[in-house]
Parts: sequence; structure tokens; C-alpha cells
Amino acid sequence: MLALVVDDSRAMRLILRRIMQGRGYDVVEAGNGQEGLDILAGGARPDVALVDWNMPVMDGLSFISACRAEKDYRNITLMMVTTESEQAQIVRALAAGAHEYVLKPFTPEAIVEKLELLGLSGQGV
Repeated sequence: MLALVVDDSRAMRLILRRIMQGRGYDVVEAGNGQEGLDILAGGARPDVALVDWNMPVMDGLSFISACRAEKDYRNITLMMVTTESEQAQIVRALAAGAHEYVLKPFTPEAIVEKLELLGLSGQGV
């Protein structure tokens, strides 16, 4: 299984990479939404994308909207992982096509729980 981690923070990408690899995922990383779209345009088809909201160049909400607008990317499960905690922001992300929403800071267990809810628990221990 393949996970795409889209976050402008290298530290956050590393944390999410370790969690996902611990669940048996291969991981590709992007520093913003445009880089994420470029990875998809290059042929990568992740099972899940974990997406930050606030990033330069292209934010996470725009990335999610772009994925939902492109027929080839509609089957990717999208999980927003962000500090945006207002109810209105959560509603916007879900309306744009995010399947789940995780607030930072989070525990590894919170990510794993969401993956399991989505049927994407992976192969890890």
C-alpha cells in the first residue's frame, strides 16, 4: 500500500512517514499541494493521502478539491491532518472531499484509528 504525505513541515512528514511505514505502507512525500499533484501526475496512485491545510504554493484544501475534480484521483482516500480546529474549517474540508479530519497535535494511535475506520489499517503491528 502507498501513502502520500503532503505537509510543508519536514518534521511532520517524518512523523507521519514513520507511522505509515509502521503500518506497512510505502510513503512518498510532498512539501505542498502542488508537489502532491505533481507526484500524482507522475503516475503515483496512493491508497491514502495525509494532507496539511496550511502550506505555501498550494494549500491542502485546494489539493483536496483538485483531487476530487480529476477523475484519475477520485479513488484516493484523503485525510486532512491539520491545526485548523474551527468547526467551519472541518465542514469545508469534508465538503471538499476529505474522508477524515485529524487535529494536530495527534498521537500515532489517532492516525491508526482513522485508517482503520477507513478500512486502510495496513499490515503493521
